[in-house]
Amino acid sequence: MKVKTWLSMMAAALTVFAVQAQDMSEEAIAERIKPMGDVHVAGAASESAAAGGGGAMSGEDVYNQACVACHGAGVLGAPKLQVAADWQPRLDERGLDGIWQNALDGINAMPPRGTCGQCSDDEIKAAIEYMIEGI
Repeated sequence: MKVKTWLSMMAAALTVFAVQAQDMSEEAIAERIKPMGDVHVAGAASESAAAGGGGAMSGEDVYNQACVACHGAGVLGAPKLQVAADWQPRLDERGLDGIWQNALDGINAMPPRGTCGQCSDDEIKAAIEYMIEGI
């Protein structure tokens, strides 16, 4: 048998033994595939602090974090903050619960939950109540 062939067979055998010798327990697998680090997104610290602090964000906090981009300027027909002419027809037609359901499901150009995918249903409702305050 040639030396090259013999070395190739030995290398293949050693590879098979090495693979079989690895610990295949659930814990070992989890250790091998765990994330190498964390990602920090600028501005996300306040969001995670509010959400992780055990308390719900206020309607104003949700609005300032997620809603202001569209509802501040009325982008694509979004009703503006505390502008009765924008909100009253919607309230008359659907009521607060209907508007809340639209916010949860998305409507027109607004995606479900707007841009606050991590917000709870109650936080979304608080944001709507903040936006229609005084109307």
